[in-house]
Amino acid sequence: MKIKCIIIDDEPLAVEVIQAHLSEFSNMELIDVFTNPIEALKRMENNDIDAVFLDINMPKMNGLEFIRSIGPKTNFIVTTAYREYAVESFDLDVLDYLIKPIPFARFLKSINKLSQKVLAEVKDDQPKDAKEKSFIFLKVNKKLVKVKFEDILYIESLKDYIKVFTIPDNYVVLKSLTGITEELPSDLFLRIHRSFTVALDKIKEVEGNSVQIDNKRIPIGRKYLNYAKSIILDEME
Repeated sequence: MKIKCIIIDDEPLAVEVIQAHLSEFSNMELIDVFTNPIEALKRMENNDIDAVFLDINMPKMNGLEFIRSIGPKTNFIVTTAYREYAVESFDLDVLDYLIKPIPFARFLKSINKLSQKVLAEVKDDQPKDAKEKSFIFLKVNKKLVKVKFEDILYIESLKDYIKVFTIPDNYVVLKSLTGITEELPSDLFLRIHRSFTVALDKIKEVEGNSVQIDNKRIPIGRKYLNYAKSIILDEME
């Protein structure tokens, strides 16, 4: 699942930093950047934005006024050089408050908090039977095979096909890795490489830029590294 976000900030350097940080997370999708809060208001009318990275001091409308105009239904992460607005911001139920210049380690904490909140909201919106679903059907040799989530070890991309490695058997399926990953519960499975999605609870160890599952050493791709390690290590605690 992609978390759709926008940036509202009239400082080009600050925007570049946030964009660079966001590019490290495969589950984040930057929809647009605005220097004018009024223009951003119009974009927000579509109601399809999950998060807003928002500066405080801007022309025509400051960040706090913007939050009040939208209400608490959106996840706001304030990005500002000023500490004195923190109390007022949290009174408006912002998700986080980041002080510029924003170090990546601090930004990572915000993304983890945002990811957990959005995931929880998605689960709450699902019908009861969808929440309790514990399996997926895979089309293998013209048959539909029922595969339990708890049996999946990892999935490897083979160009137009994928190979699903499970405890009882392995299956080759005509499907993309992106497609199968989107069908799996994001709290149980994580894409860590352009060619691999893994079951989080099957990871035995993390060594360097790789994980061990069963007898297979699986690499973590460079662009997935920071986010993947944060999720994996949190899962193993």
